Amino acid sequence: MIAIPYLTALTTYFSYGLLFVFGQVRDFFRKFIDWWSSSNLQGYAPICLGLEDFYIRRLYLRIQDCFNRPIASAPDAWFDVVERFSNDYNKTLKLTTKTSRCLNLGSYNYLGFAASDEYCTPRAIQTLKKYSPSTCSSRVDGGTTVLHNELEKCVASFVGKPAAIVFGMGYVTNSAILPVLLGKGGLIVSDSLNHNSIVNGARGSGASICVFQHNTPSHLEEVLREQIAEGQPRTRRPWKKIIVIVEGIYSMEGELCKLPEIIAICKKYKAYTYLDEAHSIGAVGKTGRGVCELLGVDTADVDIMMGTFTKSFGSSGGYIAGSKELIQYLKYTCPAHLYATSISPPAAEQIISAIKVILGEDGSNRGAQKLARIRENSNFFRSELQKMGFEVLGDNDSPVMPIMLYNPAKIPAFSRECLKQNVAVVTVAFPATPLLLARARICISASHTKEDLLKALEVFGRVGDLVGIKYFPAEPKKLQEEERLLKLE
Repeated sequence: MIAIPYLTALTTYFSYGLLFVFGQVRDFFRKFIDWWSSSNLQGYAPICLGLEDFYIRRLYLRIQDCFNRPIASAPDAWFDVVERFSNDYNKTLKLTTKTSRCLNLGSYNYLGFAASDEYCTPRAIQTLKKYSPSTCSSRVDGGTTVLHNELEKCVASFVGKPAAIVFGMGYVTNSAILPVLLGKGGLIVSDSLNHNSIVNGARGSGASICVFQHNTPSHLEEVLREQIAEGQPRTRRPWKKIIVIVEGIYSMEGELCKLPEIIAICKKYKAYTYLDEAHSIGAVGKTGRGVCELLGVDTADVDIMMGTFTKSFGSSGGYIAGSKELIQYLKYTCPAHLYATSISPPAAEQIISAIKVILGEDGSNRGAQKLARIRENSNFFRSELQKMGFEVLGDNDSPVMPIMLYNPAKIPAFSRECLKQNVAVVTVAFPATPLLLARARICISASHTKEDLLKALEVFGRVGDLVGIKYFPAEPKKLQEEERLLKLE
């Protein structure tokens, strides 16, 4: 877990407290103004109420120019960010016709397939002309093309499972599948930092939910042992089914899952393993097959494998891979398959083509080069940030690297200063992270060149000194330069 320095925690609490007090004072006087003004909704309860609404109005709106920035080009290594302005202190933002060419350090374009590709793009365009942008139908009606069947076979083969099913949206893959797999009498044991799609899917299932400490196999074993011993609430009957849910790479921490240890514990207690590889499939492993390949885990030991096509493959949608019996059951029962519009045919072709490039089936070695480059870029950038004194989370080989900001004032300061110097970053704060653990989440791509990364490091160094987010002592600059040159050579 993250250990916050005492002084940093104190100043962060003070900053949030100050914002909260001023916000409450403004709301107090706002009541008198609203009392005098006429309203067509007199007698109605407020449609937006509570601390979440207060947080949006009094904290988020102050810095909303740092979020939801529109772009005007493909999310490649460099992209065009549309400039905006506000005349009411950021309450509303208006678009301009101007754009800024910025280095992209925020998109999930891990292998660079989101931009125009010599192999994938012509095939996607050809598919668009042949099939149109949408099937306008669910899979069980008229929404299954030969591309969908080919995609499912391709995905199953790629991840090493007997069968797979694909969906049009990655978020829905989790939130719609979990209620089908479990119900009342079932138990979900979830990592404390699992993605919101998993949280909502678990809540919607009606199953009992237990949480174990993030990426801590020993605590997982304690939870499983306790729950199996106690059984279901009130009746104390044995659980009908137990599923342990983890992620391959945690999207806000950049950490690799301790999968071998977790699988060993699941086998010991006869619990199913559900692995979310949204950020790891295609991005890690010698041939891009995710954390199972990277950590030497047999995919047969993972009962349910989930992933998305929105990151490494430059497309949209998600998949579930598992046994033939499981996939057949999902095709009969999953609402996302029965009622939702099927994945767009051009998007399906993009995924198929990207997988072929990764595997070298396009007749080139570009896939292997992309995988080697993203690994080198990620490890180089992470080590350089740490040498500069930044607090960087995550593990080696992970393309996701959060830089801790903590203080709410440093969120907009870091984001705005980077944008001034043509580096676009994503800052993340509550409710996506705990209140005190705001961060900038950097996503590295295979499309980044060494020159791009050196420019980003130069900008981060200046901005880090200006904003004051170098929480650790930095190495001497001369030593940094010498090691950097050695790595480049």
